[in-house]
Amino acid sequence: MRHKVIIAGMAMDSDSNTPIILLKTEDGDQTIPIWIGLLEATAIASALQAISFDRPMTHDLFRNFLQQMDVRVDRVDICDLRENTFYAEIHLVKKDGVFTMDARPSDAIALALRFDAPIFVDDRVMAQAGPGKTDGQIVDDSEEGKKWAEYLESLDPEDFGKYTI
Repeated sequence: MRHKVIIAGMAMDSDSNTPIILLKTEDGDQTIPIWIGLLEATAIASALQAISFDRPMTHDLFRNFLQQMDVRVDRVDICDLRENTFYAEIHLVKKDGVFTMDARPSDAIALALRFDAPIFVDDRVMAQAGPGKTDGQIVDDSEEGKKWAEYLESLDPEDFGKYTI
């Protein structure tokens, strides 16, 4: 089963200086933090804030290409989580059919925003990634691993700035 999510916020992780995007289920029951790259965070933030540039950025260029080819993004699925790496699929529609492309979640989300396409997270990913879960276990039992586990468990959507980077 897939859960439709919205972007609840973006922030910088003060420990790693890495952007985080927080996805929240539409019903508000669960949130998932995904650490992303700075360039992808900029692409997402610019789409959320409807900022346009004089020249097309990479995700805008790809959107323009897809539109020229009469292809649209139907939806994005955050479909897997393996070894702390999220995986996504972009589902596209063209005149003669549909196809799916593998993508990093940050790129997939940046494109979904440009096509006003919904974003979904698979049940298995929700079960593995959701902060505040009580049935999870710490795989990395080093002090650093415990620190990250505590940090993830304490995440709250209210802790994130509204689309600020």
